Amino acid sequence: MELLATECLGKPLRLEGSMAGWQQLYWDNTLVSQLDASSSDGSYSSHSFTLLQGEVRLNCKLQIELVWQPFNIDYKLSINEQPIEDGSRNQKDIEQQVPFTPPKAERRFSLIGLFSLGMKALKSAKLIKVVLASASLAAYSWLFSFQFAIALIACLVFHEYGHVRAMKYFGMKTKGIYLVPFLGGLALSDEKINTRWQDVVISIMGPFFGLLLSIALLIAYFITDNMFFGGLAVFNAFLNLFNLLPILPLDGGHVLKSISFSMNSVTGIVLCAAGAIGGVVISYSLGLTLFGFLLIMGTIEIVLEWKQRHHSHLLPLDRYGQIVSTLWYLGLVFALISIIWYFASTGDALLQLPLQILGT
Repeated sequence: MELLATECLGKPLRLEGSMAGWQQLYWDNTLVSQLDASSSDGSYSSHSFTLLQGEVRLNCKLQIELVWQPFNIDYKLSINEQPIEDGSRNQKDIEQQVPFTPPKAERRFSLIGLFSLGMKALKSAKLIKVVLASASLAAYSWLFSFQFAIALIACLVFHEYGHVRAMKYFGMKTKGIYLVPFLGGLALSDEKINTRWQDVVISIMGPFFGLLLSIALLIAYFITDNMFFGGLAVFNAFLNLFNLLPILPLDGGHVLKSISFSMNSVTGIVLCAAGAIGGVVISYSLGLTLFGFLLIMGTIEIVLEWKQRHHSHLLPLDRYGQIVSTLWYLGLVFALISIIWYFASTGDALLQLPLQILGT
């Protein structure tokens, strides 16, 4: 992950590292110094490198003191033993930084390039959103009814809006909400996350907004005694509870991944694999064919996370963050189950509707 980004002699100076112990220092996107896991002295590290300014050789040194939990890095940059810059960074600074992306090589004209330009043009015109939203409305109207399709899309949009608000809270640029027929919705961003805490908050805010919507519908049901509001409240609660299952790529799977891989990589792979196995059991017992597709995607994501465990750019959760994330997740699950349980205790057939829909 990127630990530090500053300037040296008018060029970008970037330090990358991981909890495994390795560090790499880049000046003008060129590697000038690196340390392996055995080179650091506790939390103290020093990078020495030489730069040329004309015919003058400059001896540069970057000294850092790094603490991972809670994250804090103090640094001092000097040239020819003269102090140039010093400062410190914490988790808030990491969350607000824009991850470095290598410049893309120029490509010659090709059909693929032309297709890519066409896709960008469609995105800029927001045509894809309109087409997908229309297709979702048509698909759900065909399966159920037009009125139910409108209500379902409203629930999906409110859920995805929770993700969008979390992204904007962290200062990330968003591409908006895309509705995908039969698969729900997607909230996309132009930027990558930098910390596991961001992953937890962005993932969990969708179901959290879903809970707020179910509570509002529940209040409307109590006031009007209209079963439409009651049915929509329990269906929306079940939809968001389903999304909180600890299976990748669902929101609950991302929360589990962030918590478990912050403990250590072995715990991460064990817990995520247990979640996938649990998904197989649930899929078999309830006959939910949708899980087959999700489990394939989730397995791929777990494998990729394991392979990149020593080069992850995400700052892990500290112990406090792990506890808060766990309690937030469990509290949300309990609240959604309570809404479903309330309607189940009335003896109404509303609870069977979500299961029948997921089964198809």
